Parts: sequence; structure tokens; C-alpha cells
Amino acid sequence: MENNDSMLHDHCRGYLPHIENKQYQMITFRLYDSVPKEVVEGWKETLSLLGGSQTSSLREPRRHSFSTYKTEADRLLALLDKYEDAGYGSCVLKNDNVAKIVHDAIFFYHGKKYNVISWCIMPNHVHVLIEVMKNISLSSILHSWRSFSSNEINKLLNRSGRLWMPEYFDRFIRDNDHFNNVVDYIHNNPVKAGLVKEATDYKWSSAGYANFFPLCLKQDACEPGEKEVCNANEKSSNQH
Repeated sequence: MENNDSMLHDHCRGYLPHIENKQYQMITFRLYDSVPKEVVEGWKETLSLLGGSQTSSLREPRRHSFSTYKTEADRLLALLDKYEDAGYGSCVLKNDNVAKIVHDAIFFYHGKKYNVISWCIMPNHVHVLIEVMKNISLSSILHSWRSFSSNEINKLLNRSGRLWMPEYFDRFIRDNDHFNNVVDYIHNNPVKAGLVKEATDYKWSSAGYANFFPLCLKQDACEPGEKEVCNANEKSSNQH
């Protein structure tokens, strides 16, 4: 697996740094109410102190290096696990109809702008591992997923307002071991949260999806370039 550092480009929209032009990316995005507001505000303040104003770009001087900023961001993000796994907030993604909307958004540009490798839709957050195609920005992918799903879910639930947290978390895949660890992490998240006993028992993930919707090819942890693709066609969609 090659992730050419000469192509590395990072930017900061809001309070988290994001890295573009990396082929394999693990992404997490969360519902707006998945974490208590006071935790988010404290998180933003800490990162702002490390990296300058929340609206600054990486072209502006920072008080600390990008690696220090990213490390602190990772540490603080790890603290959010307890809220995610405890099912904090409205957890509207546990509704099958809502999860289906998110699933369809993720797979809409599959094979065109990116390849979906593994994924898991938890009650209040989503994990996805993708292979990003050349000249496609990660930020544009996240915008399409969240914009479409937000509009459709709001219509479905007869609600209005923000659905997703403004920021998302991304991490580029360094090597094959990291790749396999990320796939395992994504698939075992429902087990860790106590939702199922086995990863394959969870419907809304690449570990268990084929067990519930057998017309789809099952996705297993595999080496980059040897991925199986989920063939979620119209017929299987009607079974959701």
C-alpha cells in the first residue's frame, strides 16, 4: 500500500485538521447530539489554544506543529468513545429506515469517486473505510454524504435543523497492518458497545450486512486492492 507523503495536503475547517490526498481513509462522523455540548465546547477550546483560532487555515502560523495538533485531536476524540458506545443522544440511526438512508448515501458514489471497503452505522455515529480515487477530495465526499442524508432523514422524521456534528474525524491508513486493524475496529464496534455478541450479528455493517441481505456480497477484511464489493441493488434495497 502506498500513501505518497509528497502529495499530503492538510486543512482545518472548524477545529479539526483533515488530511487530503491519501488513498485509504478511515472516517467517523457523528450525530449532532451524540456528545454533550459542554464536552464539545471544551474540546474546541483546547484545540483552539493549540492551533490558533478555530477559523484559521494552516497557511497561518500555529502555536504548535501540525503533528502535535493532530495528536491532541486524536487524544480528545478517543474520549468521545464512552458517549458513542453508551448511545448518548437521540440515536436516530438505530431506526432501520434512517440507517438505510445513510447506507445509500455512502454507496451512491461507490466505484465512481471512491471504493467503500468497510463500514458500520452505529446508533449515533458512522465509521467508513474508503479508497479515495485520484483528484477527489475527502471533504467533498463527506459533504455529499451528510448533505443528502441530513435532508432525507429530516424529511423522514418530520424534523428540521442540524443533524450531524459540523466536524468529522479522518485518519489515513499507513500500512497493511493499520488497514487490517481499522477493519477489525469498524466491524467490532457494535460488539464493543454491547449491541451484539458477534460482529456478523449486526445488520448495519459490512461484517453482517450480507447475513441480513443475502443478495449482497459479504465484505471481509482484506488486503488493499483485493476488496469484495457490496452489490446493493434495487431488489435488496426493497428488503430493508
